[in-house]
Amino acid sequence: MEVNDQRRGRRKDLASHQNGGVSTSNSEDELDPWTAWAYKPRTITLLLIGACFLVWASGVLDPESSSEGDSIMSVKRGLWAMIAVYLAYSLLQAPSTVLIRPHPAIWRLVHGMAVIYLVALTFLLFQRRDDARQFMKFLHPDLGVELPERSYGADCRIYVPENPTSRFKNVYDTLFDEFVLAHILGWWGKAIMIRNQPLLWLLSIVFELMELTFRHMLPNFNECWWDSIILDILICNWFGIWAGMRTVRYFDGKTYEWVGISRQPNIISKVKRTLGQFTPARWDKDEWHPLLGPFRFIQVLSLCIVFLTVELNTFFLKFCLWIPPRNPLIIYRLVLWWLIAIPTIREYNSYLQDRKPVKKVGAFCWLSLAICIVELLICIKFGHGLFPHAMPRWLVIFWTPVGLGLAVFLGAWSWQLHRAMRRKRQ
Repeated sequence: MEVNDQRRGRRKDLASHQNGGVSTSNSEDELDPWTAWAYKPRTITLLLIGACFLVWASGVLDPESSSEGDSIMSVKRGLWAMIAVYLAYSLLQAPSTVLIRPHPAIWRLVHGMAVIYLVALTFLLFQRRDDARQFMKFLHPDLGVELPERSYGADCRIYVPENPTSRFKNVYDTLFDEFVLAHILGWWGKAIMIRNQPLLWLLSIVFELMELTFRHMLPNFNECWWDSIILDILICNWFGIWAGMRTVRYFDGKTYEWVGISRQPNIISKVKRTLGQFTPARWDKDEWHPLLGPFRFIQVLSLCIVFLTVELNTFFLKFCLWIPPRNPLIIYRLVLWWLIAIPTIREYNSYLQDRKPVKKVGAFCWLSLAICIVELLICIKFGHGLFPHAMPRWLVIFWTPVGLGLAVFLGAWSWQLHRAMRRKRQ
């Protein structure tokens, strides 16, 4: 009888997990009276509350007064209401991820925001460039205005003797640019997600090579040698990677004993435990092992390519859609990408570690790849005719043997591995 009960319990927990719920048998948090209410499904109650909100916001009970307003404002309110309804559905019914902190519903909400972003990008993809730029005004009034071109490599002198105010004006202007803080925070976040220092340094150097490759297209990529090598790689990127890896080591060496909030002895302990809800329930190491075989190498290489593409899309989208660097939409996109990337990296690493012959990537992996592709298509379509300068010949000469050498290396490695496997079978 005990064995049958245990099997039924396991099947019940599995069914609960597959339906987007959280099992109550393994989490001590859910048994705690302070937090148990947050893990009980109240989908019908929230549905009725949402319906009441729609009745109030849409003017169902007083249609004449709502029809007197501005039609453009009505369209905007309808679009925001449509987004809110879908996010509410995602919050309650979307599939859960491998992450449980601070709450599985938070990551279901991120899933919904990712889907909305993908749908919005798809809509932009089918518009003309000028229409898309004018459409961006509906999102923020400062958009739709052509951006001034700024080059960081116009004057690469470190010492400027003829400048009366400051002899090191070029260095000061670069140090106090907003991209310095963006570099540090960006690589701190990447280090927390990737958790592999050699891979992070490879991405850091390759991205600077990408800037060098595309600087004939975007003025922002035109940097001085000391800006690219010393300030970006050796200072900003290094500090971001160092701080991120320190954060990883802190959580990696931490002992996780999550006791319920109500069982904490005093107010200070309760506050600390409440804030601890926003930290990982456990810390799993992500082992990439790109040298285990050519197939694994290609998988890790594809991850690097997606990361670099997302970085490049940031700059090209700003240029093609006329979005200033300090506009809130850029911040929202970066935050959304960071939230999407956290479960994406976990799902992709689990996909690499899975030994099943037939497997599929998780929902966030699929969404990340789809968003990256659509962003790239928008950059290609809207960038047509904006970049009259051809790629310099020396760049073509540089990258052609690199690509051919990588292809030959992977082919030889695969052939050698195939021969070794065939010898073992014999």
